[in-house]
Amino acid sequence: MTTAAATSRTAPAGLVATVRVTSVLAALIVVAQGVTAGEIIVRNRAAEMLHTLGAYGVHVFTGLTMIVAVLLVRRTGGRQWPAVLAAAVFVLSFLQAALGHLGLMAVHVPLAMLLLVGSVGVALWSVTGTRG
Repeated sequence: MTTAAATSRTAPAGLVATVRVTSVLAALIVVAQGVTAGEIIVRNRAAEMLHTLGAYGVHVFTGLTMIVAVLLVRRTGGRQWPAVLAAAVFVLSFLQAALGHLGLMAVHVPLAMLLLVGSVGVALWSVTGTRG
């Protein structure tokens, strides 16, 4: 048995299910943010409120995903990159939102694309790379 195999442990099913749900919801909310952003461009006032509320959802679900990803890595001794990526997405969500609040769309929008890629990456890992 290799050292990696000896230290690798099966992830608790509850943590696996939780990271899958939170990460997929985070990615879906980020996608929905893009839809509401498009509506803001055409001056839809309701979309502005939905976009603001969606930002809170992004923070909540990326934060929960980060916490559970860290717990999974610690419990299984597995690779650390998913937890690091989840943490980066969580931190990026605040930077991206702050820049949007300041009206710096030239930075806000490209960071939204990074947020989308990162959140989808974590979601993909959660459904394909975790062991339950």
